[in-house]
Amino acid sequence: MNKHLSIKTIVAIGIGSAVYVILGRFLTIPTGIPNTNIETATAFLTFIAVLFGPIAGGLVGLIGHALKDSLLWGSIWWSWVLVSLFVGFFIGLFSHRIKLEEGAFGKKQIIQFNAVQLLVQAIGWFLLAPVLDIVIYAEPVNKVFTQGLVAGLANIVSAGVIGTLLLAAYAKTQSRSSSLTKEG
Repeated sequence: MNKHLSIKTIVAIGIGSAVYVILGRFLTIPTGIPNTNIETATAFLTFIAVLFGPIAGGLVGLIGHALKDSLLWGSIWWSWVLVSLFVGFFIGLFSHRIKLEEGAFGKKQIIQFNAVQLLVQAIGWFLLAPVLDIVIYAEPVNKVFTQGLVAGLANIVSAGVIGTLLLAAYAKTQSRSSSLTKEG
């Protein structure tokens, strides 16, 4: 494994963070629970994590979410930013099983991606976010577990639908290794 990040990965982190901020600022759907939205940025985060791996996924989650919070709310809600880092990192960690560069994103890969994103996001939003809210901000238990549940379900659905569509579209742009034949 390289000890240094490639230029491609560094650029992906920068552009990915910027897109995360834009999506988080302009393409969210309120859920009715205070400060809890359906985030298209999370679907994009899962896409970046699968394409570029755990370091890029984690850093896009960290940088993108922190910048979004700063611009949108005027301060950073670190408990949720850390969960976005967690989600991007761990989805990226399991991304080596999905071979998008080979043009394959069929039923098996869709199931793998969604099983991983569901598990990682459930741990992040149903457990880590509420616990960190209590530890860092002394927030009320009922409030943070409700927010975590709603945010988690919304992010799982967002990544399951939008993330899957992004990955499928990207896979179609890649050539299959068996699609080229040598002329004799």
